[in-house]
Amino acid sequence: MDWQTPEDSVPSRFVTEAEVGALLANPPSSGAWRDGDRPGDRLFAPLGRLDFEHGGSIPHARLAYETWGTLDDDGGGNAVLILHALTGDSHVLGGAGNGHATAGWWAGIVGPGLAVDTDRWFVVAPNMIGGCQGSTGPSSFAPDGVEWGSRFPYTSIRDQVEAQHRLLGHLGLDRWAAVIGGSMGGMHALEWAATHPELVDRLAVIAAPPVTTADQISLNFVQLEAVRTDPHFQGGDYYDAPDGEGPHRGLALARRMALLNYRSPGELNARFERSWQSSVSPLGRGGRFAVESYLDFHGNKFTRRFDAGSYVTLVEAMNSHDVGRDRGGVGAALRAYTGPSLVLGIDSDRLFPVSGQEEIALHLPGNLDGTRPSVLRSDFGHDGFLIENALVAPHLSRLLAV
Repeated sequence: MDWQTPEDSVPSRFVTEAEVGALLANPPSSGAWRDGDRPGDRLFAPLGRLDFEHGGSIPHARLAYETWGTLDDDGGGNAVLILHALTGDSHVLGGAGNGHATAGWWAGIVGPGLAVDTDRWFVVAPNMIGGCQGSTGPSSFAPDGVEWGSRFPYTSIRDQVEAQHRLLGHLGLDRWAAVIGGSMGGMHALEWAATHPELVDRLAVIAAPPVTTADQISLNFVQLEAVRTDPHFQGGDYYDAPDGEGPHRGLALARRMALLNYRSPGELNARFERSWQSSVSPLGRGGRFAVESYLDFHGNKFTRRFDAGSYVTLVEAMNSHDVGRDRGGVGAALRAYTGPSLVLGIDSDRLFPVSGQEEIALHLPGNLDGTRPSVLRSDFGHDGFLIENALVAPHLSRLLAV
């Protein structure tokens, strides 16, 4: 749920009213990448029929993905799978434009000479099933030529990992040299370890929980209601609405709610204090605090690169997360994976607190730090794993050196 573009990650204190106004002008009904748009660096893997564990199927599913580096000749001995967070995509590395709404989201971690060195590793990053950046999701066309919309099946973390498993076969690989995921991507990484332990040589779980708790589900519920109660959501079937009439208000509100969970109170207080952004007196009406402008700007900006139907689908998938479900509990599920593992938490994370990473680390026999996670000290909260490259990089380097 924590994905930020690099420009979001280095925040300014003030956002101008003109910037907010420009984003409010005729936003699209959906910010999804659509067939016919420029593919950019995306590649596409046909998955065939995908049956979902809670019912429903997609007859011709596909994953959009990107790769960097060169594959060795030994069936995946240097292939690294990187899994994105809730509103991320396959564009880990590279510039904005040419079909990509934003620049790469982990450019300080992945690349030549970096922690995930693309001179050594063949890096693969898919856009998850249910997403809106090239993989099959609610905004994709069904066989009848109409968007799936509300007909898109309820999607679980396990469904998404099954799609990623098929990508492994599509690429002709025997295994992954490492599976690395943060936040929702960390849920996928855990599921890989529990479902296919023999296919994962190394594992990195960053700022993710072993299960989605009632507290986390409640935060998600409020965001889902913000989208669903937008009158333009139309139950999920809004794709033929003209620009300006999609569920952008509900989606922007959900994004604003989410941002409050991604950053820490200390960071927001230190950055904005009680700064007022208006020519109107703070004691009068008509103006607003700087932090309100910041939330407004990023909520409205989000609607131009994301899809409300995908947001609902993916948040529900996060709610489904329980790596111990039908496996005898978290401990039994994680003990199935014995390879080298890294569990990384952030001390100021109020979305997925360190207590979750402590439970994961306790049950992974190959954890690099014994029965404890590594914990980053960061003021940025949950988003620290996307921002604090200098802190994250050494941990990934030592995992990949094993």
